Amino acid sequence: MSMHSTSTVSYPRADVDPPSGSLFPHKHLLGIWGLDPTSIKHLLDVADGYADQNRTANKNSSICAGLTQINLFFENSTRTLMSFEIAGKRLGLDTISMSTGSSSIKKGETLLDTAATLNAMHPDVLVVRHGDSGAVKLLSEKMDCAVINAGDGRAEHPTQALLDALTIRRRKGQIHGQTIVICGDIAHSRVARSNIYLLNAMGARVRLVAPPTLLPKDVDRLGVEVFHRMDEGLKGADVVMMLRLQQERMKGAFLPSLREYYKFWGLTREKLNAAKDDVLIMHPGPMNRGVEIASDVADDIDRSAIEEQVEMGVAVRMACIDVLTRGLPQRVNADKAEETKS
Repeated sequence: MSMHSTSTVSYPRADVDPPSGSLFPHKHLLGIWGLDPTSIKHLLDVADGYADQNRTANKNSSICAGLTQINLFFENSTRTLMSFEIAGKRLGLDTISMSTGSSSIKKGETLLDTAATLNAMHPDVLVVRHGDSGAVKLLSEKMDCAVINAGDGRAEHPTQALLDALTIRRRKGQIHGQTIVICGDIAHSRVARSNIYLLNAMGARVRLVAPPTLLPKDVDRLGVEVFHRMDEGLKGADVVMMLRLQQERMKGAFLPSLREYYKFWGLTREKLNAAKDDVLIMHPGPMNRGVEIASDVADDIDRSAIEEQVEMGVAVRMACIDVLTRGLPQRVNADKAEETKS
């Protein structure tokens, strides 16, 4: 059975500060919520160029030489941290990573003290991952530099949504009009939330497929169609995006067993038959094979874009760092020098 949401989704403006007339008039990237389609498209267009550049021998640039990037991760994440490190270094930034997942720094006054300490070091970009929703926004209010949200609690993971969108656009040609199905643990997924905001803003038709216990309480206000059966939700899908079961965020009995979950909501080749023949298969990783996705589906060279998502992650993060630092004096001088050379 499906439930169709008829609510109207409105998108507020995000923090506005940088140069007037910019296609991305925001000081920080705290979430997709608040970005209009023009801002999203601009980030994707810039990232598209970096995706092509990263496939050449000359991957590196010096446009951000002299700038400093600090990656502050209160939660562990191998792929996101490495992706931001590579992105910063390819643009010429001095990149420093701090993993604080096992420290006593968590929230409240200590978090504000951390912000004050970092701000005194005058970084140009601060990339933050935190287990509490809203923690990155709190830090951004105390920092003079650009702040990028690398995931906060259950709230948002904007660069993941952007890299997913870039992958879809490059493989399908456009996002508008595509039927995109997000399956699995929606309730605990900041990836799902950011993707829903972005895909709705860009004109896609968004469906969610999940057991009732793994749907967010505000699902009626998200402007999506909701299904509990895979065969119904996947019918005619252009893109299927599977999500990891986030058992570390679950408190209580959300599922009878992993075996039962795979039986009803794991993506298998049989279930995939309901989708279009050229359906694109995605997963933000890390994957639990045999739980949310079958290995032969994940490794399907014609349909799976999972490795390409990782590749697009570097390009998208390069684009975000590039765009957010364009108004800095060092960048203005460097850009003028580049223009003089050309």
